[in-house]
Amino acid sequence: MTFPDAPRPATPTRAGKWAAETAGTFVLVLGLIGTATFSATADAAAGAAAGGADSTPAPVGILGVAIALGVSVIVGACAFGPVSGGHFNPAVSVGLAVAGRLRWREVPGYVVAQLVGGLLGAACVLGLVAGRGSGAVRELLARGFASNGYGAHSPSGVALPSALLVEVVGTAVFVFVILGVTNARSTPSIAPIPIGITLTLLLLVAIPIDNAGFNPARSVATAVFAGGPWAAQLWLFVLAPLAGAVIAGATNRVLFETAASAPVPQRVER
Repeated sequence: MTFPDAPRPATPTRAGKWAAETAGTFVLVLGLIGTATFSATADAAAGAAAGGADSTPAPVGILGVAIALGVSVIVGACAFGPVSGGHFNPAVSVGLAVAGRLRWREVPGYVVAQLVGGLLGAACVLGLVAGRGSGAVRELLARGFASNGYGAHSPSGVALPSALLVEVVGTAVFVFVILGVTNARSTPSIAPIPIGITLTLLLLVAIPIDNAGFNPARSVATAVFAGGPWAAQLWLFVLAPLAGAVIAGATNRVLFETAASAPVPQRVER
């Protein structure tokens, strides 16, 4: 049964897609960096000791940060996915383009919007921290502002090769899952859930290694404000996720083109 008079959803404009990517990346960075800043570390416990046992929640740790990002991705994808596809990550946009699921001419606009959204999200967190006083902002930036890093700037002191490996492999897995669950043969309506769960699992692995990048927009957002050695190491957390995305996109394209070209078994009539 059809309803000819029912309004049809309007096709998203280019500006609408950019706005959706900006807003979605803002939510993602705010959720991740905000949780890492206010709830994940011993800072919360220190605040409780200074202001009373019930004044500040206990720290949520790595699990809490990973869940916060997973939930942020799910919420953002549900809210803005119908407009832009819900990438919120330059690596995802590049991977989709390599797989033939996004036109290359759209990639620059998506990437710029994602970078702007990430910077706005990080700036919002700093604005909230400023409520503790200007000294709190300086201290947070001096500690790296949850930026990605290797060597002396890694949470566990891992060397560059380990950080490179986890960023390439982790991003490849993440983008490959996105390509799989949003394929026409899948059920796109539930795609945000496995995507968010995958990212949560990847963060549980990568946060102790290099603070978990997998997203150049997220990495740029914090490194720009932190500066110093974190900005100097930013190249790895831009190039490695993009390399992982290219691997995932190319692999997905080969697999699905092979599946599409495979002969369909014919039923033999007897």
